[in-house]
Amino acid sequence: MGGPRQTVSSASDEDPRYAMMDEKKRKRMLSNRESARRSRMKKQKLGEDLINETSRLQNSNKELVQKIDFITQGYQNFAAENNVLMAQKMELVDRLNSLNFILENLQDAYGVPLDISEIPDPLLKPWILPCPLQPIPASSDMLQF
Repeated sequence: MGGPRQTVSSASDEDPRYAMMDEKKRKRMLSNRESARRSRMKKQKLGEDLINETSRLQNSNKELVQKIDFITQGYQNFAAENNVLMAQKMELVDRLNSLNFILENLQDAYGVPLDISEIPDPLLKPWILPCPLQPIPASSDMLQF
C-alpha cells in the first residue's frame, strides 16, 4: 500500500483563468464574511438599543403611575373634604332657616315688628362673591404635588 501517491492538480493550477476565478471567489467570500459580521453587529446594537428603550419606558411608566396615584389621592382627599363642607353647609342652612322661622313666629305672636333683614348667604349662591372687590389671595405653595 505504500504505492506511489498521485497528486491531483486542480484546474486552477493548470489554467490561469481558473486561478483568477479562485481569487475572485476568495475575495467575495471575505467580503461576504465582513458583511455578515457587520450585519450581526448592527443586529446586536439594535437589540441593545431596544432593551435600553424598554427599560427607559418602564421607568417612565412607573413615574407616571406614581404621579397618577398621588394626584388621585389628592383628588380623593379634596372630594372627601368637599363632602364634609357640603354637609356642614346644609346643616347651617337648616339652622338659619329655623332661626328665621322662629323670628317670624315671634313677630306674628307678639306683633312686635322685628327687622328680619335678608341675610346674604354666599353658601346658597356660591357664584356670587361676598366681597367682589376684594382680591382672592393665591400662591404657588397652596397646591403642592
